[in-house]
Amino acid sequence: AMSFGETRLLQNELVNDYSYSVNGMPDSQYDFNHVSQQPPPSAYMRSNNVGSRMTSVPQSRGAFGRTAAAGAETARPMTSNRAAGYTAAGNGRDKGNFDPLNQGSEVLGPTAPALAKKADLSPEEKLRELEVEIHRLVEESAISREAGDMGSALEKAKEASKKERQLYRVRDQHGLLEQLNVDLTFAVCLNLAVQFEANGSDNEALTHYTQIVKNKQYPGAGRFRVNMGNVYYRQGKYPGAIRMYRMALDQIPNNVQAHRFKIMRNIGHAFFKMHQFTDAIDSYENLLMHGGEHLDFMTGFHLMLCYYALGDKDKMKSGFLKLLNIQQAGLEDFEDDDADVDILMQSPDVDRPTTSDKLEKNITEGDDALREDVKRRQRDAARFIVNAANLMGPVIEKTPIAGFEWVIEALNTHGFPGIASEMEIAKASHFLRKKDFESAIEVLKSFEKKEPSLMARASTNLSFLYFLEQNFAEAEKFADVAVKADRYNARALVNKGNCLFVNAEFERAKEVYLEAIGVSADCLEAIYNLGLVNMHMGKYTEALLAFDKLHSITHANCEVMWQLGDIHDRLGNEQKAQEWFSLLLTSPKGRPTDPGVLARIANICHKAEDETQAFHYHLESYRYWPVDMNVITWLGIYYVKQEMYEAAIPFFHRAAEIQPDEVKWLLMVASCYRRMGVYHRALKLYEDIHRQHPQEVECLRYLITICKEMGLKYEHYAAELKKLERMQELANPEPQGMRGHDDDEDSGGATRQASQSQLKPGFAEEVMDPEPAPFEVKAAPQQQKQSTRRLVATGKLDDDEDWGNDELGDDLLPGM
Repeated sequence: AMSFGETRLLQNELVNDYSYSVNGMPDSQYDFNHVSQQPPPSAYMRSNNVGSRMTSVPQSRGAFGRTAAAGAETARPMTSNRAAGYTAAGNGRDKGNFDPLNQGSEVLGPTAPALAKKADLSPEEKLRELEVEIHRLVEESAISREAGDMGSALEKAKEASKKERQLYRVRDQHGLLEQLNVDLTFAVCLNLAVQFEANGSDNEALTHYTQIVKNKQYPGAGRFRVNMGNVYYRQGKYPGAIRMYRMALDQIPNNVQAHRFKIMRNIGHAFFKMHQFTDAIDSYENLLMHGGEHLDFMTGFHLMLCYYALGDKDKMKSGFLKLLNIQQAGLEDFEDDDADVDILMQSPDVDRPTTSDKLEKNITEGDDALREDVKRRQRDAARFIVNAANLMGPVIEKTPIAGFEWVIEALNTHGFPGIASEMEIAKASHFLRKKDFESAIEVLKSFEKKEPSLMARASTNLSFLYFLEQNFAEAEKFADVAVKADRYNARALVNKGNCLFVNAEFERAKEVYLEAIGVSADCLEAIYNLGLVNMHMGKYTEALLAFDKLHSITHANCEVMWQLGDIHDRLGNEQKAQEWFSLLLTSPKGRPTDPGVLARIANICHKAEDETQAFHYHLESYRYWPVDMNVITWLGIYYVKQEMYEAAIPFFHRAAEIQPDEVKWLLMVASCYRRMGVYHRALKLYEDIHRQHPQEVECLRYLITICKEMGLKYEHYAAELKKLERMQELANPEPQGMRGHDDDEDSGGATRQASQSQLKPGFAEEVMDPEPAPFEVKAAPQQQKQSTRRLVATGKLDDDEDWGNDELGDDLLPGM
């Protein structure tokens, strides 16, 4: 039981500390009178014994002890009750603002005393600040390089190197070289070498790398010979690169196998560049150690290339199987993604897949960084596998078809059915290259029973094949199948538009092309065909917009520049058209020897009445393509106009060789000889023409004329001429009044003037009127009855005008 002294003491403590009433008071909350057991010991109770507890009082409670001993109940304050000096309203000076540090005294009162100036920094502190500055520059240089700002990164690396040398001099001046930070010097030198390499300064980079690897104070510096090897490799110095790689290989410990295998792969690449395929194979096959766990797809593909270069079919098969057996993170769900389809169609022979499924998958699954990395690995793996399969398929067996069959079976066996299906399409493309359309169609039709995505791509290719065979009904049928399977397949829409185009449904074709452009804004085929359909519809302005957009994408496409020049020519902008055609000749990827472009420029120059330039471009066009009848005719007539008959004869001879059934070219040659005064050769040529073509009326007329000019007998030719004319009159009787102008001596000139009045812009005018002849030729009035023609300047692309079948009369030549 608690003693009386203890109970009393506890009651007084409650009164003093907590102001509670006890012993039956109304406000009493604690009543210890009923306590029959001793409470748990407290720190206070342990400090006093039972008999003498009241005599031992802590020094801090001396007053409490004295009052308790006297029996007084006066309360002692446990803490001070003096205020700290804070008021709710505050004084009038600070207006209630809390400012314990008196920071507002600069405005409201006298200024605070200035801080005492810090003493000068010690040399050690200055050196530490300089080291911090160097660290900052190195980090900023690395960040700038990562951001792509190579120039700024190099400048900051140079500044860091300059400050590092300054730091060394300061340490040397103060005798603090024992505190030299070797790691900082190493980081500065390495960063400078890396920045030189990134900026293409290979020699400076090699100099700094050499300083690093030769300094024995830098730990592990020898491994940076790999960087030196990379510089040599980029410079094409492959032996030096191999030497550096091998020296770096000696510095890498055996327990770091991943780095060692990467260096071996680089050695193999260098040997491959030197066409030392056997040594490259030895380097690549080192990666097959430990079960090939370090073999990656890039190395496996290059190993395949080496086997292909050596022509080892068995090794190609084994290497392809090793390529398929490579284990890589993310490939376990290879067929769950469409990554193998994304890259497979990089070949122009195979149709590319659409992006609708990929877009939906990205929306549902998200594009986190890890998944993007897995997709990238899958795309790389698919690219290497497909390229290897396309490379070895046609050569590993006796026939290309057997080779593709082996590759497809291997892909299906090793879990790549998607790539196997793509190889089926590649096999069809092989048939296309061999012009075996039937086999290609048979292979592509086998996709009808496969999954819709493959069927859609096969249908796109089938539509294209049938379109090439001009089977437009089947082409449109499979284009509809492809569009139905995937409405967002731009290539299928282009095929559909092409079918409508050939059926002269230009409005519908235009709508489909616009839809294809809406699906894929960079679909070049759709934009090009849109321009063509607008030209057929006569909407040259809209066609010009389409080809302008296409030119902004392709920049130097010859077909686009030709179409732009053609449209400007049709619109009457000859100067702009000539600029485009000239650009087509002079651009780096242009066609400086294209005879059609040269002839088109010649036509424009002829319109501008620049005969000199027109003659130059016509002659250049003839030099590159000497069988263009339009160019040959223009040049022949040009020389006749210039009275250079001897120069015109070779062109008419060439025309006669190209069109041996046309008599008019030999007649023009004979006329040139006659105008030159070489009568015997002209007479002989006329006689040869008459023997070959006895029914030719014009030849007989010329024979009569030249015989009269030479004073020879011509009566038998005149008899034959009358006989042929009577036969023609009986066969083709002319209506009354049609020949009222035949006997007019000047009818030839009038006829020529009427013909010239109908010339279109760009056509060559007829030559000058005949001069008065020195011989009397009125005895043969039929000589004046000549047919005239007009000659087109080369470059006209319309195929519906046959300029080679018009007759050329002797009146084209000046009289003698």
